[in-house]
Amino acid sequence: MSFCLIILAAGNSHRFRSNIGKPYQKIGGKSLIEINLIKARKFKEIRKIVLVYNKKDSKRVSSLKLKNINLVIGGKNRQRSTFNALKYLINQKSPTNILIHDVARPNFSTKLLSSILRNMRNARAVVPKIKVQDAIKQVIDSSKEEYIVSKKRKSLFLTQTPQCFNLKEIFHLHKTNAAKYKDDDISLYMDLNKIKFIEGEKRNFKITDQSDFEILRNIYKSKQSVGIGFDVHRLVPGRKLFLAGLRIKSKLGTLGHSDGDPVLHSVTDAILGACKMGDIGQMFSDKSKKFKNIRSTIILKHVVKQIKSEGYFINNIDINIITQTPKIKNFKNKMVNNIANLCEISKDQINIKGKTTEKLGVIGKEKAIACEVICSVIKYD
Repeated sequence: MSFCLIILAAGNSHRFRSNIGKPYQKIGGKSLIEINLIKARKFKEIRKIVLVYNKKDSKRVSSLKLKNINLVIGGKNRQRSTFNALKYLINQKSPTNILIHDVARPNFSTKLLSSILRNMRNARAVVPKIKVQDAIKQVIDSSKEEYIVSKKRKSLFLTQTPQCFNLKEIFHLHKTNAAKYKDDDISLYMDLNKIKFIEGEKRNFKITDQSDFEILRNIYKSKQSVGIGFDVHRLVPGRKLFLAGLRIKSKLGTLGHSDGDPVLHSVTDAILGACKMGDIGQMFSDKSKKFKNIRSTIILKHVVKQIKSEGYFINNIDINIITQTPKIKNFKNKMVNNIANLCEISKDQINIKGKTTEKLGVIGKEKAIACEVICSVIKYD
């Protein structure tokens, strides 16, 4: 079975009370939009993704540089935004099944999404729900006084997204029963027997206000891990000098099996350490002839691809380059830009500091260059 995913991100975020809307709030350098996409892209069954956005956020959407995403402008409310996306898809050659998801629920697990896709094989619609566990009260307003009554929890439940439907059926319901729409798409079904409810997740809560976002931030903080990288290379005549992937003009270059870039080697090892994936020598042995003089940019790109496939994404990189010469401040901005591109992160997630040894030791005598790096990563699972 194949699926299309609609991510609804066209709201005004009034209750969030921020100049930056909820979809563009970031945790570990990734916006809520991107966190949802990271999880969705783990599933080959999801062939197409549509992002519904608010027209006033066009610049923010563009700044995310999203790839292979279909963009649709939202409407005045959730129903109109969903209908705009459905109408866009119905006019194309789209998958039969459609997932509709609120961008403000980025903390669903891949296990939940897998369950939704699997259950859709034998259902017309699949919706996750959770039981109501708190005591429920209702204020009754009569002409004489207000009073409170308790409600039975057994007949109540909470629905979550992603919700899955047959594309043609849900499009028809939106087109003919829009006036009956309340809160989410299952409200359009008069017969709930057509819907297969599955167990949702408490962790899949909706980000409504700042306190919700702080809870989510703390959850991902607990998923952060840190790695340390260190490398040192001798400086010798007849070799090129590469630092952070840049070719630096110099009479001396670094000695090494590869191009001898101590900065990218340290960055790579720090990333691997944070992800508990060994070290650079295990992947690119200096005993192998095929890695002779290999560029460190190739090594780092490979490692970044590997960690992303495991669900890890770089949160922060702090770099100390220890050398008497060259002066790092002359190259710092270019180094930051280069590492950001190689690691597929923003420049503000990288910090570089140039250090000397006050002319002490082999580094102070310009016979070696060293680098140390601390890197933190987040696993979005």
